Amino acid sequence: MTQLRVGETWAAAKEKYSIFLVLLTLFVVCSFANPNFLSFNNLSNISRQLSVTTILAFGETILIISGMIDLSAGSVLALSGVLAVSTFKATGSLTLAFAVGVLTGVLCSLLNALMITDFRVPPFIATLAMQTMARGAALLYTKGQNILQLGRFVVFGQGNIQGVPIPIIFLAVIFAITWYVLRHTRFGRSLYAIGGNEEAAVASGINVKRVKYKAFLFNGVLVGIAGVLFMSRVNAGLPNGAINFEFQALTAAIIGGTSFSGGIGTAAGTLAGAFIVGFLDNIMNLTGVDSYVQQIVRGAIIALAVIYDIWAKVRRRTRSSLGGIEHQKK
Repeated sequence: MTQLRVGETWAAAKEKYSIFLVLLTLFVVCSFANPNFLSFNNLSNISRQLSVTTILAFGETILIISGMIDLSAGSVLALSGVLAVSTFKATGSLTLAFAVGVLTGVLCSLLNALMITDFRVPPFIATLAMQTMARGAALLYTKGQNILQLGRFVVFGQGNIQGVPIPIIFLAVIFAITWYVLRHTRFGRSLYAIGGNEEAAVASGINVKRVKYKAFLFNGVLVGIAGVLFMSRVNAGLPNGAINFEFQALTAAIIGGTSFSGGIGTAAGTLAGAFIVGFLDNIMNLTGVDSYVQQIVRGAIIALAVIYDIWAKVRRRTRSSLGGIEHQKK
């Protein structure tokens, strides 16, 4: 029995921390593959470039843990960003522009929640519809034209505080908030309960509808912030920008151990998953890998992550069943 417990403990620890071992191994391999990888400028650029999609990934993590998903994040990001840019050019106020960007993300995300919780539309369909509507709204508002000459607006995506890029500061703060919400709040525990078994969550007294609205509210704030940071970083309001960003965010969350079946996931895992993708993209660029090959690699990574998720779920069920048999033998 002692050996069984030790084996179970080791298996659980390996499953929990394997993503960080993969990240460390990849970091070491990349450092040997190209000497430029370890330069401060390169690592800083990786972090700055990852900031937007990783912020989106934290929102996706919150939703996936609760059994939902958001396929509209990239399009809503674009709409939030162009409205923020337009507000700044009209008023000259960075604060108001930032608020408009976040409010746009929140309103679109709450509309997703309305369709899903009140009208029972599956999350995949509801957010797919929002993806099309938000992109169309961004193109309609700008008449398909990019908004240029942003002036001081670029401070959000290109500025520094004490030498630390502002996007990285946003990323660090949002990571800390997401980690705290998932680990130390009743809302976080409710997310895991709903994703694990929604019927059981209802039976235990959790207000599932309210929790889902809060999850989309949280996600909307992050999408709006990401929109402001993205448009600021590229120094333009791009209605056609951030295409497929939602899939990059989903990739980071899935690689980081967030289970598509719900009820499993961590902020730290998502952060590690995002950097794994970022390191891979960066080293492929540094070593001159063809862009088409890079797409194949990204697709393969997603497929392998999902396969691993399914395999891990089957293994957890098997361990649970064996544990129940051992308990009955006692």
